[in-house]
Amino acid sequence: MVIYGSLDTVSGGYLYDRQLVAHLRAQGDEVEIISLPWRAYPGRLLDNVAAGLGRRLQAGRWDVLLQDELNHPSLFALNRWLRPRVPYPILSIVHHLRSSERHAAWPMAFYRRVERAYLRGVDGFIFNSRTTREAVEALTPLPVRRGERREVVACPAADHIGPGLDRDQIEARAARPGPLRVLFVGNVIPRKGLHTLLAALARLEGGWRLTVAGSLAVDPAYGRSIRARIAQQRLEDRVALLGRLDDAGLRAQLAAHDVLAVPSSYEGFGIAYLEAMAFGLPVIATTAGGAGEIVTHGQDGWLAPPDDPDALAGALRALGSDRARLRAMSRAARARYDRHPTWAESMARVRAFLLSRTAALARV
Repeated sequence: MVIYGSLDTVSGGYLYDRQLVAHLRAQGDEVEIISLPWRAYPGRLLDNVAAGLGRRLQAGRWDVLLQDELNHPSLFALNRWLRPRVPYPILSIVHHLRSSERHAAWPMAFYRRVERAYLRGVDGFIFNSRTTREAVEALTPLPVRRGERREVVACPAADHIGPGLDRDQIEARAARPGPLRVLFVGNVIPRKGLHTLLAALARLEGGWRLTVAGSLAVDPAYGRSIRARIAQQRLEDRVALLGRLDDAGLRAQLAAHDVLAVPSSYEGFGIAYLEAMAFGLPVIATTAGGAGEIVTHGQDGWLAPPDDPDALAGALRALGSDRARLRAMSRAARARYDRHPTWAESMARVRAFLLSRTAALARV
């Protein structure tokens, strides 16, 4: 499996990759991790002409080569050279496309071109959501060969976070007095929309508290802007910046809060939403990306347009002013989590696909 940096990197995509590697190894499969160095995007393009990487991949005696699509700038040209020279299929794990994010016009055109070239240079895909599949298909036609599976959709899960809360615990929390306790989980980067959430909360008349569980060091300039916004709006007594938490710390925060709000401008899926639902937290997300595959608007959460603090404020106001509604949506959130596949089920689906691809290659 080709990745950037460490498999222990904290993100939803790396969590997915870790779960897949652990599942394959538990089934007796051998998995080798090929780690490429983190660099700025232009620097990654040079990996395509790195003789050492090409020789290493060509010499591999694997049944299949998995690549995290995050590595597309390092592999978009190299794969075209590699494919006719190796006996194994090259499969891409797609969490979400860089070109699905927001960029200025000229970088977007460049990213789309590079990403399209990469997607056309692999033999098949593992998608984390239907939304991600549709994004890829909109960028380039998916490979099709009669009678052969070239793709699988296997959603992430959230049972790694533990059993969550039971119904009685969820109802007791929803009935307690006090301000609405809002939780934001994720790296503090522009795409996650913390600035929009702060603007929404500033519009609320009633009591509320916000806890931010996520690193402010991933994008230091944005992190500083968030701190400045909190100070300018005099919200220091209402907003707690906890930084990145371990699993035990995250579980404690999920158990203590009433609602999760992560109004991202785009999510390929959104594992944090499922983690929150395990603890009976209604989810406030956006209509952009894959959140709609998890959240049913008005039932177990809200889907607001991206960058719309008024819509977010309306959802938060509705929950804060109506504890009966909060209790009902909290129960619905836990029920939605219970219906979702486990990691073992999703990763077994991926493994079955990998076996089908290697079997298909053997028949050629």
